[in-house]
Amino acid sequence: MDLTYTDEEEGFRARLREWLGGVLPTLPPKPSPDDWPGRRAYDVGWQRRLYDAGYGDVHWDASPTKRLIFLEETEKVGAPYVGANFVGLLHAGPTIAAEGSPGQRDRWLAPILRGDEVWCQGFSEPDAGSDLAALRTKARREGDEYVISGSKIWTSHAEVADWCELLVRTDPSAPKHRGISWLAMPMDAPGITVRPLRTLAGSTEFAEMFLDDVRVPVGNRVGEENDGWRVTMVTLSFERGTAFVGEVVACRRVLGELAAHAKKTGRWDDAVLRRELALLSAEFSALWRLTQWNVSEAQATGGVPGVGGSVFKLRYSHARQRLYEAAAKVLGAAGALDTDQEWTLDRLSSLSYTIAAGTSQIQRNIVAERILGLPKSSTGSSTRSSKGGR
Repeated sequence: MDLTYTDEEEGFRARLREWLGGVLPTLPPKPSPDDWPGRRAYDVGWQRRLYDAGYGDVHWDASPTKRLIFLEETEKVGAPYVGANFVGLLHAGPTIAAEGSPGQRDRWLAPILRGDEVWCQGFSEPDAGSDLAALRTKARREGDEYVISGSKIWTSHAEVADWCELLVRTDPSAPKHRGISWLAMPMDAPGITVRPLRTLAGSTEFAEMFLDDVRVPVGNRVGEENDGWRVTMVTLSFERGTAFVGEVVACRRVLGELAAHAKKTGRWDDAVLRRELALLSAEFSALWRLTQWNVSEAQATGGVPGVGGSVFKLRYSHARQRLYEAAAKVLGAAGALDTDQEWTLDRLSSLSYTIAAGTSQIQRNIVAERILGLPKSSTGSSTRSSKGGR
């Protein structure tokens, strides 16, 4: 593992810092959380600025180390998050870059990078629980098309998406981890019904999606037919290995803000609270080192994160929840109930992180079986799909 930065990488960091310092003051105000057309326009506008400045492809065309630097620097200064572009930039795009055909890469990658097209994720299903491979949405092949019927839930950003990364069962007779295919489905295809779901935090970034004989060209399949589980593992390796990297930096920044707020309000005098914040600081410092380790491994193995991402995701999910529990203590009883307070909303959203991108129980199975080499559990090694971004 090499955690040092080359002169070229440090030069990249310096240029990025200078550009961020000039562009951030020119951004328009953020739209209301309930204004989804406005949120999409804001997020794709930021992505277009990145693209025009030469940073649009950093999520999958740059080296893992440069991606790390990019996420570290943008989070430090509070630059806009990928938002509605989450699935395209951090899941579908990297998967297509790694597994797609040349024609597929030409068709989909540039529009994602420019912010022209937004993607959603159609993995989870209502009756599958934490077992992603138990999906039942069927795709029947008719000539050069798949005819798809079924339903999805927790479909991230379906309300504003142009495309969906969709898992379907193309061979119902095959074992459940086989017979699955990964498709790119246009969201304007006839037969798609989207119903928004309101979360505990009051947002509607997820939706139910119902598919009634939706036709998708066979040419939209990424990877071979019935090889979708392997392709999905590539998608989830990006989600667990690199998609949360910027959030570690954000959590470290929040820790500093919490300490400053505690000192201002007098809560810093609470020795128990100070100890809790210190332990969290150590935890996130260790997570940052683990992030660097994972990035170093990805760089050495061709850019796709390994199973070490499950170790990171498991620890990070619980650390994030503890961080915002500490925030509630810093805010006090009245402040912790104020839904106009950003930390309060983050505390509510943090509850989903032990489910998103694979439940903690599933991550423990992966660590036990694939890293420690322990025997498989009686239920097998199943995987939970994403529930979206921040």
